[in-house]
Amino acid sequence: MNWMQDFTPVGDNLALSAIIALIPALYFFWALAIKRMKGHWAGLSTLLVAFAVAVFAFKMPVQTAAMSATQGAVYGVLPIGWIIITSVFLYKLTVKTGQFDIIRNSVLSITEDRRLQALLIAFSFGAFLEGAAGFGAPVAISAALLAGLGFNPLYAAGICLIANTAPVAFGAIGIPIIAVAGPTGESAMEISQMVGRQLPFISVFIPLYLVIVMAGFKRALEIMPAILVSGVSFALIQYLSSNFIGPELPDILSALGSLVALTVFLKFWKPKTIYRFKSESETAAASEALKIEEPAAGYSKGQVFKAWSPFLILTIFISLWGIPAVKLALTGHYEGTNPFLIAINSIGHLLTFSPEVPLLHNRIIGGSGDPIPAFYKLEVLGAAGTAILLAAIVTKFVVNISWKNWAEAFGETFKELRMPLITIGSVVAFAYITNASGMSTTLGMTLSHTGEWFAFFSPVLGWLGVFITGSDTSANLLFGNLQKITAQSIGMDPVLAIAANSSGGVTGKMISPQSIAVACAAVGLAGKESHLFRFTIKHSLFLLLLVCIITFVQHTFLQWMIP
Repeated sequence: MNWMQDFTPVGDNLALSAIIALIPALYFFWALAIKRMKGHWAGLSTLLVAFAVAVFAFKMPVQTAAMSATQGAVYGVLPIGWIIITSVFLYKLTVKTGQFDIIRNSVLSITEDRRLQALLIAFSFGAFLEGAAGFGAPVAISAALLAGLGFNPLYAAGICLIANTAPVAFGAIGIPIIAVAGPTGESAMEISQMVGRQLPFISVFIPLYLVIVMAGFKRALEIMPAILVSGVSFALIQYLSSNFIGPELPDILSALGSLVALTVFLKFWKPKTIYRFKSESETAAASEALKIEEPAAGYSKGQVFKAWSPFLILTIFISLWGIPAVKLALTGHYEGTNPFLIAINSIGHLLTFSPEVPLLHNRIIGGSGDPIPAFYKLEVLGAAGTAILLAAIVTKFVVNISWKNWAEAFGETFKELRMPLITIGSVVAFAYITNASGMSTTLGMTLSHTGEWFAFFSPVLGWLGVFITGSDTSANLLFGNLQKITAQSIGMDPVLAIAANSSGGVTGKMISPQSIAVACAAVGLAGKESHLFRFTIKHSLFLLLLVCIITFVQHTFLQWMIP
């Protein structure tokens, strides 16, 4: 028996239906920001609330809602949960073998200033990982690195989430933009160009904003030259690559450019004062009073290279996994003639499973009148987490750890992440119910009725979509067509509206339940998700406002910027 989505189920009233559809999201905000529930309890209870609203208000059959939740939970485990387990595991290997001490020393040799370390790792290195892998890996790895360097875990997670704003729209080799081009019928290149004429304004600002959040405005001014080098180099390359190359490489090129530019710059320029955290300053002052000197550990270039090699190996693997032809082979869909990829394809085919979701596949009739397919997506070899696991296997031989200790580290990692995995599974299940029941579309339709002000509110749709789904790609697929249709009805360029959906979406990434759970898991703050949510929500809303203003100004006064 099929069920048709009804986007105005409450008295045929769109506004009232939207208010009801908001209940799960508002409950989640309340659970984390006010009630301060542990992440897994907030996720599980929000899932129950979403289930009740879907069944009782949106008239979704119980078995359909239940199976939609299982589809989301499976996706929460693979690929998202798998990325977290393998990322934290790789980091743990470097700690157990003493390599992270050398990594810490090598970063300190570039700069001991905590502000500059955040720019190098959270902003530049995190953006590179976003461009190559996406799906939580950037925040997990860069936050773990910062925490290992001595950053407060909450701040490490928070600033990495904020830093991740700049690259998300072009993440995972441009997938968010490539994905939305198909269903909307718009050119991926034009969408890339438009996003590349919005996000650079945010990207050039993010390094300054990061340091202000960390240390205040006065401390930010002290390293303004470095902030400008980091932000301007990133934003300039992001603009040029997105406008003249396409959506695939802006993150990777911008991140590498920013990383190299800042590292070279720091060879010739040093801040007048070294900023450390308050606890570190007190420790340093006490040591000086007692005439205690910390021994300077000197490491050879070979030792430093070996220490960083796990992350270099990781970079190679996730970059390979991001190449379109390789990704097709890893998932068993390659149709080319390369003999190596054909061999990989045969293995990928055996390790890729897409069973239909029972009682859900083609049982929901969408707004277009077509049945909605539903599959459990189980790409074992093609998952980014598998790339990270292979990097961990190669790392085993580089750092000379025994298989026994390697396996014990993996077991410890899995045990530590049990509760975060429950959090991730439950919040993704909540997102899937919200989408399948039509609640997300109801909210989108409501915002589309803002008339001439839609140009201002257009990015809010993307922000809402990423908050619900945890993915800029999913948000673009969810609201891309709605953006186009609404834009055409009010005389707004559809390319601008679609780009605004993606640009607005990046500001919602830092408060997405998935992202919060991933970041907390990476830095050992499982159960403290409410603290991180309260930290990021204000920054998310502020950056969203900036994107709204940029979009509105481009629609009204700067239309020449639209390709």
